[in-house]
Amino acid sequence: MRRTSRKKRSTLADRAIAASAALILGGGGLVAVNVYASAGEGPSGSPPTRTQNAGRPLSTIDCPEAVNGLPEVPDPARGEVDRELAAMDTQITDAYRQFADRKEQIARDPGLAENAVLGPLRGKRAASLDRIGIAIGRVAERPEGLESLAGCSLRADDDQGQDPGQGQNAGQGQDPGDQEPGGQDPGQDPGDQKPGGQDPGQGEDPGQGRGGNGPEAADFVDIRSVRPDADRPRKRRGASRGTFTTDCGRNENGKFNPDNVIVAPGVSNGAHHMHDYVGNQANDAFASDDDLADGATTCRNQGDRSTYYWPVLRLQNGQDEDDVDADGGGRDQNVGEIQTPSRVTLKFVGSPVGRVTAMPRFLRIITGDAKAFTNGDANANASWSCTGFEDRQVKDKYPICPEGSQVVRTFAFQSCWDGQNTDSANHRTHVAFARDDGQCPSGFRAVPQLVQRIVYDVPPGPGFAVDSFPEQLHKPITDHGDFINVFDERLMRNMVRCINDGRRCR
Repeated sequence: MRRTSRKKRSTLADRAIAASAALILGGGGLVAVNVYASAGEGPSGSPPTRTQNAGRPLSTIDCPEAVNGLPEVPDPARGEVDRELAAMDTQITDAYRQFADRKEQIARDPGLAENAVLGPLRGKRAASLDRIGIAIGRVAERPEGLESLAGCSLRADDDQGQDPGQGQNAGQGQDPGDQEPGGQDPGQDPGDQKPGGQDPGQGEDPGQGRGGNGPEAADFVDIRSVRPDADRPRKRRGASRGTFTTDCGRNENGKFNPDNVIVAPGVSNGAHHMHDYVGNQANDAFASDDDLADGATTCRNQGDRSTYYWPVLRLQNGQDEDDVDADGGGRDQNVGEIQTPSRVTLKFVGSPVGRVTAMPRFLRIITGDAKAFTNGDANANASWSCTGFEDRQVKDKYPICPEGSQVVRTFAFQSCWDGQNTDSANHRTHVAFARDDGQCPSGFRAVPQLVQRIVYDVPPGPGFAVDSFPEQLHKPITDHGDFINVFDERLMRNMVRCINDGRRCR
């Protein structure tokens, strides 16, 4: 279905991403010993490089992120290109299933990995990339070098065997100006703050997930062992200090689907994992801007028909959900009991250096990277903590919270807009994060920043995870959030005025 109000998409720099794999049979089974580059746009524009640890059993499939290697995609070709990109995600999912089913055989016969998994996957990706080139070539110059994006490798989980008591502190994912001293959110429910002293069961085996692809004990960290690290950025004179909070519920009505209308419009199960939705109830893979404008909303203020969605969080407790045999659920190795958040706060905050301007209607923003485990952390924006400990944030571990404390996911979205586009070919370059000094990059303007805080009352200890693409192994760093602005013009004006005037509005 054709969307309305879509503007010309931004240009992506051409990228060639090489991937090579050298496979040997080691004492622990088949291992990868290659050094490879993963797709992901870093601050310098170069892809992050990660070194593969030798001697670790292979755990997943790593492929270049094709969308990051595309040049500008003309609007007439966008639909076909998006469908092929979604098909490439399905190809990886299917290949990962083949790899997981034959892992023991591959350990005995390394050639099977190439013949049964990587070779067929490479051929399918090459065909999709060729079709992408043809689609672009019909309306513009055909891009060169797309074939370099076809290669994939097997890789190990670098986190296996790490001490689950050691976590990496988060950075980018923190709320950039809404933390009170001590790390507590000034708007959060005091009932969320229940730090206790009981041992949360650090180091327990969370069961590898019922799908056998995570999470692991090494994916968790005791929040009490994490160094406090949440600094409050200094606000300059003239900063927009106000806040605007919209109440859209906690998905009490259970709206779930594995679609992603931003990344894979028109493709069912484009995410290969289940999403929670609050706000707009018309959101699925086929929703146009007009559908969203006319859709019902769970937001208390009916002027907010925006859509807010994120991967569901599940308990790995052996309990099946209704989606155990469905796409996005059990068919994509996302299993366990879906948890309804105990609290969801959707707050828009200002700029620490000046005033904000209105967002355009139907602006689309993705924060974080659903494939950060294989892409690298350049676009990762996961931020995990516990109530009572929110001055301690982690991005590459799930937090083990003390008894009485609840798990917290925080998404601080990009707050700078290019002033022209409501979306871009990679769904990123039309928006940006502010620099360390609070200023937007050149050519961008400050808009209200969405900060989502999602709280869960789960049993202490490991044993939960967010849904993910199967090959991402349910890693916490893959957490991400999606937002489509469908505020009406009047309410958006009120939001901007409230934030710029320094008031707290609901």
